[in-house]
Amino acid sequence: MKFSKLVTTPLFALAIGLFLLTSCKSNNRGNVSSKTGVRYNDPTNGGLQINRKVRETPGPGLIAIEGGSFVMGGSLNEDLGYSHDNLKRRVTVASFYIDETEVSNADWLEYLHWLSQNFPEDGKLYYDALPDSLVWRNPLSYNEPYVNLYFRHPSFQDYPVVGVSWEQANAYCIWRTDRVNEHILRQSGVLKDYKELSQNPQTGTSDAFNTDLYLNGQIQGPEVDGRKMPRNTNDPNNRDARRPVRMEDGILKQPYRLPTEAEWEYAALGLIGTTVQGNIEDSRIYPWSGLGVRSGRKSNQGRMMANFKITSGNNMGVAGDLNDGGDITVAVTSYTPNDFGLYNMAGNVNEWVSDVYRQLSYEDFEDFNPYRGHVFMDNQYEDPETRTLAKDKYGRPIKVPSKAARKQTWEELQASKAGDPVAATTYDYDVRGFKDEEENNLYGKTSLVNDKSRVFKGGSWNDRAYWMNPATRRYMQQDESNAMTGFRCAMTMVGNAFTTGRR
Repeated sequence: MKFSKLVTTPLFALAIGLFLLTSCKSNNRGNVSSKTGVRYNDPTNGGLQINRKVRETPGPGLIAIEGGSFVMGGSLNEDLGYSHDNLKRRVTVASFYIDETEVSNADWLEYLHWLSQNFPEDGKLYYDALPDSLVWRNPLSYNEPYVNLYFRHPSFQDYPVVGVSWEQANAYCIWRTDRVNEHILRQSGVLKDYKELSQNPQTGTSDAFNTDLYLNGQIQGPEVDGRKMPRNTNDPNNRDARRPVRMEDGILKQPYRLPTEAEWEYAALGLIGTTVQGNIEDSRIYPWSGLGVRSGRKSNQGRMMANFKITSGNNMGVAGDLNDGGDITVAVTSYTPNDFGLYNMAGNVNEWVSDVYRQLSYEDFEDFNPYRGHVFMDNQYEDPETRTLAKDKYGRPIKVPSKAARKQTWEELQASKAGDPVAATTYDYDVRGFKDEEENNLYGKTSLVNDKSRVFKGGSWNDRAYWMNPATRRYMQQDESNAMTGFRCAMTMVGNAFTTGRR
């Protein structure tokens, strides 16, 4: 064969050279700035680190929900209360994550266990986090056993936690964010792992882990740093230099939070299961197709699709042939999930959402990610010069009202640091009542709605089928609770996993 001659021809050599050059450019495209040509992650030119290998994934317990437009309030075909508080309007919800199930008793017991272990001397912290088990008491029914049994008995461990207020639910979301991120860092070796901590209880800081403080560089040092911290490319003279994880690394998860009302309603409807080439072929009254509350599948035909009060005096069906089978709540993975894979988006327990209740919210909402309830807060600095965040006795950043609606000029910022009263603004950081004409001091006199009235949705084990419609909405004060209301968490999706790679 004349293969050796072939590889030495100039034409073939040129082809090989072009192929290699093209391959190098293709491989290095993500590692070089497209605007300056400077390489990323190179300690010899300053070491700007850009992570091109991040793959966005949901936090533990969450399911990705592909966003889109839908008619909010569109599933409500009867306004039985004549409340006119969720009139139809088209909105767009960005893609997000939401819990597959409601938060269970076992989940809340984990929360309480962590509080008791980390703050054993703080009785108030633990007490304030306890669900109100007295919500089961009723003057004319014998629910007294549930007061002591429902939350702690192992037979109820997978049932949804109830007796928690909106404020308690939010506190759980904050706690969950820090525990998930701490677990990521310890499991990957960025922080000292659990084995090292168990062998040496004195290892670590005196404060509990907090995501904001960690990202601000306030949780680091030989007592907490693990062996697998990212390489610090800012130091060209020390190739072994290491640093804490940054936001830019894409390793830590976004905060857990309560879903907005629009997100919750969108997720509950699960219209992805009825969409064909951009058209919704089948409208829904409940989180499943059809007009009724019974299953049409042969394997489960006639059975209830959710746990609710069927008629007066009928919470579960007739003995020997129970319908929904739930006298009170049921396990959080009961019944068939909707088309997004979410359990119990109708019935079982109502669920808190983040929004402040207003009857005319549909008139004031933006049509992209509609939400009412903003209270804009900033971190307080202990030392503005070093940008050290102030923290409370639990090791959490102290939040203070925002001072401006926009980024301040350098001069304004310095004046505000110096306490110059002229630099103070009249900015209203609390916009829960934005555009409201009502007076808040009329609460309890001419209105039962104020800035602490929070929406809950979904219907419960003790509600009629009407309230299982995702468009229905009710409210309680954010510090109130009952035996019919629980919650699930959500998380903002960074980027959009559903559009990545589309052209």
